[in-house]
Formats: sequence, C-alpha cells, structure tokens
Amino acid sequence: MQPLLVAAALLAGTPALADATLTIATVNNGDMVVMQKLSSAFEKAHPDIKLRWVVLEENVLRQRVTTDIATKAGQFDILTIGNYEVPIWARQNWLEPMDGLPADYDANDILKTVRDGVSRDGKLYALPFYGESAMTYYRKDLFEKAGLTMPEAPTYEEIKGFAAKLTDKSSQTYGLCLRGKPGWGENMAYVTTLVDTFGGQWFGDGWKTTIDTPEWKNALTFYTDVLKNYGPPGATSNGFNENLALFASGRCAMWIDSTVAAGLLYDPKQSQVADKVAFAPMPTGTFKGGPTWLWSWNLGIPASSKQKDAAKAFVAWATSKAYIEMVARENGWVAVPPGTRESTYKSADYQKAAPFAGFVLKAIDSANPSGQTRNPRPYTGAQFVAIPEFQGIGTQVGQTVAATLTGQQTIDAALKAAQSATERTMRQAGYPK
Repeated sequence: MQPLLVAAALLAGTPALADATLTIATVNNGDMVVMQKLSSAFEKAHPDIKLRWVVLEENVLRQRVTTDIATKAGQFDILTIGNYEVPIWARQNWLEPMDGLPADYDANDILKTVRDGVSRDGKLYALPFYGESAMTYYRKDLFEKAGLTMPEAPTYEEIKGFAAKLTDKSSQTYGLCLRGKPGWGENMAYVTTLVDTFGGQWFGDGWKTTIDTPEWKNALTFYTDVLKNYGPPGATSNGFNENLALFASGRCAMWIDSTVAAGLLYDPKQSQVADKVAFAPMPTGTFKGGPTWLWSWNLGIPASSKQKDAAKAFVAWATSKAYIEMVARENGWVAVPPGTRESTYKSADYQKAAPFAGFVLKAIDSANPSGQTRNPRPYTGAQFVAIPEFQGIGTQVGQTVAATLTGQQTIDAALKAAQSATERTMRQAGYPK
C-alpha cells in the first residue's frame, strides 16, 4: 500500500462530516508547502471535505489574517498564526478552543514550552505545526579552510571577525546572512534579540519607550556594519526564506536564524551544503542570560468559521503523530516538522537522521521568552513584545531599521524616528495600563 493511502486508511474510521470547503491561510515556508502537498491523504479520508489553500508570504499572511479575524469577515476557516497572536486573540474570543480532540491525539506529547505558548487558562486555542528557537549555522568546510574554529558559545564580536575573514565577494560567498526584510516578524524578530543581548529593550518602567538609547545604537551599529560589509547585496529583500535559499546554495558562511531551518539545510534534497553544515548557539553580546527566542507556527480556527468541526478535523490531522510519520515516509525523517512533539525527539530514526535534534530540543525546552532584560521591563517576549500594539509598532520600526541598510537614514536619525513614532502609538493606546 502506498504511504499516502496508508495515512488515509488510518483516518478512515473517523466520523463523516457534512460537505465543507475549508479555506486555509498559510505561510510559504517549506514545511507548510509539504503540508499542502500531502493533504490529499486527508481529503481521501474525508471525501466530503475539500481544501482551498491561500499560501502567502509571511508579512502578507500576517496582515491578511489579522484583518480578517479582527473584522470577523470569515474568509478563512483555518489560520496559520504564531504564539504571539494566539494568547492575544484568545483573550478577545476570536479563536475557537481546541477541545474535543481525537482520543489518540495526545496533546500531552506536545513540548510544554510550545504548548504553554498557545494556551490560555490551561486550554489550547491553536495546535502547533512546528516550533523553534534560534541558532547559528555555519559552513564547517569554510571554517576549516580559513583555519577558524567556532567556539561552543560564540560572541557577536567573534562572529564579526569570522565574517570579515570568510567573505569572498568574488565567489559570491558572504560572511554573514541575516534578516533584513522589514516586518515585525522578519527583521525585527532578529533585531529584537540582538538588542536584548546588547543590553537594551523596547520599553522600561511605566512603559517608557527605550529605543533611542546607547544599547539600541550599539546593536544597530553591529547589524548595519556586518550586513553592509560582509552580507549579501540587497539585504532588505532577504527574510527567512531568502536567507535559507542563500545558505542552502552555498552563498553564506554563517547564518543566525530559527532552528527550523536545520531540517532543511541538512536535507540533501533541498540543500547543496547538507554535508557541510555545522551549528552553534546564538551569539551573545554584552548582556547574557536574557530572554531567548521561542516561536511556533500554529493552526487555529477563527470563531467566525461556520465549519468548525471540519476545520478541527484537519488541524488535528496536520499536527498529529501520524502526520509526522507520514512526512518521514515521504521525505525522510530529517524533513519532519520539528519542535512540537516529544515523541519525535525520542524517535531513534529522527535522532539518527537529524544530528541537530538534541541541540534543538534543549534550546526549545529551555527557551525563556519571559526572561529578564538587563533592566526591568513590563512585557514578555524574546523576539517580540507580547502586546496587541506591537504588530503595528514592529512593522513601522522594521521599515526604519531597513532604511539604515540602504543608506536612506543614519542610525541616529532612525532611532529618533522610531522612538517618536513608538511613543506616539503607545500614548494613543493608553499606556501605561
């Protein structure tokens, strides 16, 4: 029996649902593209349910689903959303609780840090498709050729030195690739963690905006310096997917980004450097031990959906143990959606295929997005600020930061503009609350 037919057979005993067409909004990341491809198994098991896919670039997806759910427009039955949105939207009663799951779903198998990020008052409001922390990827062959050794715990000062030595623009090999595409979940996800480890933060006591500060200036000075001198051209066009393609094609000596990329970079079907990749923790700056990156892409059901039962059936399928096993059969264990289930990391097959598995599990298990910044802060989140207003604030500041890479603004001017705009937004939103 073919693998897809096996997966369909596993679901054949589930109760029939009324005819429905589910509209699914998702991001154009590799794991979601695989989900769309394999979803024919779900449709075979549920012939009365048809799937309509809306696959969007990350910034566009966030804008579309936020507008849809806030206005109760009901365009989508299933949303791909992050652990930033889930708690905020659950408080607004915008999301359907994920109760009544199949008996064999085993929600307790979901990693606790990831499960907590999509729960409110102990109840799940979305189911995790994949989870991530962040790490440093590097080309071990280029390091060896240059006589360099990556430390077990690199600092940003060391990373900058390596980038200078590894950049060879004549062969289109760049020392360091980083997110430059503006967006609260694109460049600002990375820049926020950079600011944290340089001792800065978004807001201080009383929600005082703390952007135009020496800590932010030091972080942005590092960021613009390494990307202008040692990064690929057109950095403001490069988000997660673009940098993934650059590294996988051999253009980056180092890349600092989410742990989910490991499965793609170590997969010889998707990466030209699969046998040349190594990894290390995220670098640190002048402040260590602060909040650490934790993100998950999750499938949620808007309260406005008129097909909640059918939607819940699909979400449970796409985030199940059986789905992960199906991806392993189709594409190999190295390519399964990571960072969600303990059973994945206990699998001997996964451990054998994914040399990064133990590192990633530890990074996610120990992720501390509620950790303290150097100075006290009134919010939580490592690569975002967990307040509704941050989506707009982060997007605006992201555009300002991108302008420093193109030379349209100096760092000083950018910090002043970002400080002023953020203060105005926070004042209008009524902070402190």
